[in-house]
Amino acid sequence: MAAGHWVQVADSLSRAVGRTVRVQRAQARGGGCINQGFRVDTDVGAFFVKLNTAARAQMFEAEAEGLRELGSAAAVRVPRPIASGTDGTRAWLVLEYLPLAAGGAAEQRELGCRLAALHRHTGTCFGWTRDNTVGSTPQHNDRSEDWPAFWRERRLRVQLELAARNGYGGRLQETGDRLLDGLGAFFRSYSPVPSLLHGDLWGGNVGFAAGREPVIFDPAVYYGDRETDLAMTELFGGFSAAFYSGYAQAWPLDAGYARRRDLYNLYHVLNHLNLFGGGYLEQAQRMIDRLLQFD
Repeated sequence: MAAGHWVQVADSLSRAVGRTVRVQRAQARGGGCINQGFRVDTDVGAFFVKLNTAARAQMFEAEAEGLRELGSAAAVRVPRPIASGTDGTRAWLVLEYLPLAAGGAAEQRELGCRLAALHRHTGTCFGWTRDNTVGSTPQHNDRSEDWPAFWRERRLRVQLELAARNGYGGRLQETGDRLLDGLGAFFRSYSPVPSLLHGDLWGGNVGFAAGREPVIFDPAVYYGDRETDLAMTELFGGFSAAFYSGYAQAWPLDAGYARRRDLYNLYHVLNHLNLFGGGYLEQAQRMIDRLLQFD
């Protein structure tokens, strides 16, 4: 990143902390598939800075608001958002810097307990006060009191329509439409409450701070069925048996969770198809085929 950009980042940080901040060093860190990430050392301490193009400024603003929403529940620690901005070329989000490490069984169990506590923080309806993104894909959070309708229209239909525009038509669309038409069957005897969700909870978005305190980050926040967070933990791995034991001890899952797991993970697999290409097409189709066998 050019030196001039760091001056702008420092200026926004100075306004946030109420004193002049000078950047001393910036070291590249993992920023995921979407953003660039840096540990930035300054004369007032270290920060984590995420960078993207100026067009992504609203994505960072929504992420910061999501972190504040998660933090307000006082259940699982999240990095504190400090500043954001754009200089017309780059957009940035400045976060509290938390050195993170892997956790053992005890830390994973504590994460499960704390995630259950987060999910007990509930809203009056499904969705959220603003749209955000999952990865870089727009995520629509218009509020609804009808969870199956929310999942059908705000999640699966959006991804299927985007897949069609990206050239993935044919059988994916035909079977996808059939699944959407029959979605109510998965909720005949199950009515979830609107739990506060991380929204993108895979192993890469979890770590453990000093003292082994669980930390979650890079959220796609909204209020929805808590099973969607749990389902994604099973999609890409990174969570141990101790995690699930800790969660179940705090708040056992409904007996029908296993039947809905693919329904919830299909959203993320379709999103990966739309973001990263056809390598996810076969997986999405297999999931739809399994779901259509449900009666």
